[in-house]
Amino acid sequence: MLAAAGLVAPAFGQSDRDKKRVLDARIDVLQGRIDAATEREGVLTAQIEIVTAKINALEDDVQRAEQKLDALESILALHQRKLDRLNELYALQTRRLIFLQGQHKIAQERLNRRVIEIYTSEPTEPLTVVLSADNFGDMLDQLEFLNDIGRQDERIAREVAGAKVAMQETRNATRKTRRQVAKTTKAVAARTLEQRAVRDRLAWSQRELATARRDKQEVLDETQATKEEYLHEVEGLLAQTATLAAQIQSAQSAAAAASVSTPRSVSSSGFIWPVHGVVTSGYGWRWGRMHEGIDIAVASGTPVVASASGTVIVAGWLGGYGNLVVIDHGNGIATAYGHNNAVTVGVGQGVAQGQLIAYSGSTGHSTGPHVHFEVRVNGGAVDPFGYL
Repeated sequence: MLAAAGLVAPAFGQSDRDKKRVLDARIDVLQGRIDAATEREGVLTAQIEIVTAKINALEDDVQRAEQKLDALESILALHQRKLDRLNELYALQTRRLIFLQGQHKIAQERLNRRVIEIYTSEPTEPLTVVLSADNFGDMLDQLEFLNDIGRQDERIAREVAGAKVAMQETRNATRKTRRQVAKTTKAVAARTLEQRAVRDRLAWSQRELATARRDKQEVLDETQATKEEYLHEVEGLLAQTATLAAQIQSAQSAAAAASVSTPRSVSSSGFIWPVHGVVTSGYGWRWGRMHEGIDIAVASGTPVVASASGTVIVAGWLGGYGNLVVIDHGNGIATAYGHNNAVTVGVGQGVAQGQLIAYSGSTGHSTGPHVHFEVRVNGGAVDPFGYL
C-alpha cells in the first residue's frame, strides 16, 4: 500500500492526462491481483477435479485388487482345508501302521514259538496218530487238525506282514501328497500376502488423495466464502451509489449557487488520511464488481477526521454504507466515510481539516471494523490514492 501510495502523487497540480495515467496504472495493478485471485480459484477447482479423477481411477484399481485378493484367499482356504485333512489322514495312518506293526510282532512271535515247539517237543508221527485213533474218521480229523494249525499260524503272519507293508506304502503316498499340498499352500499364501500389500498400498494412496482433495476443497470453500461476503458488501454499496452521486451533485450545485463569488477550495496542505490503518481493499474492479473506495482497517471506535475542510452534506444512515458522513470540499470534490458506529457532525455543518466527524465501526454491509473512504468528483467515484 505504501509503495502504491508513493507512486500516486497528489491530484492537485497535475494535468488530467497525468492523473489518468496514474489511475489507469493503479487499476491495472488491481485488475492483475483480481485476475490472479480468479486464476487461483480456477487452479484449485482444476486440481480438485484431477484429484477426484485419480481417486475414481484408484477406486477401480482397489476393487480389482480386492477381487484378486478374495480369489486368492478362497484358494488358500481350500488348500489349507485339504492340508488339514491330509494331516489328519496321515496321523490316522500312522496310528494304524503302529497297530499293524504291533500285531505283526505278536504274530511273528507266535509263529516263532510254534516252530520252536515243533523242534523241541517229541515229533508226532503220522503213524502214532493213526494208531492212537479209535477209528478211521478220528485219524483223519487229527491229521487235518495238525496241518491246519501250521497253515493258520503261517497265514496270519503273512497277512499281517502284507497289511503292514501296504499301510507303510499308503502312509508314504499320503506324506508325499501332503508335502506337495503344503508347498502349494505356502506359495498361495505368499501370493495372497503380496496381493494384500498391493491392495493396502492402493487404498493408502486413495486415502492420501482424499485428504489432499479435502484440504483443497476447504481452501476453495474459504476463498468462495470470502468472495461471497465481499460481494454482499459491494452489492449493498452499489445499491446506494446512484442515490449518493445524485445527493452530492445536488448539494454541490446548491452550494455553488449560494456562494458563486467565494467558491470553496482545498486547503494548501492537500488531503489527509481520515484514520491511520492498513488498507485491506483498494479501489477498482474486484471479482467482476467495482469497489468505489478503499477500506482502511482500524479498531472499532477509532476517531475519524475530515480529510479536508468543507461542508457536511450527508450525516446518518444510508443502506449498505451504514452510518455515513459525506463532506463537500468545493470544486466538485467530495469525500465519503462509511460503516461508522457513531456520527459527530450534522448536515450543513462546516468542518476543518482533521476535525473529528465520526467514530469507526462495522455498520451496514461490512465484514469487520474499518473505514470505507471514497473520493468523488462531480458525483463519480475516483481512486482516493490520487488525493491522499
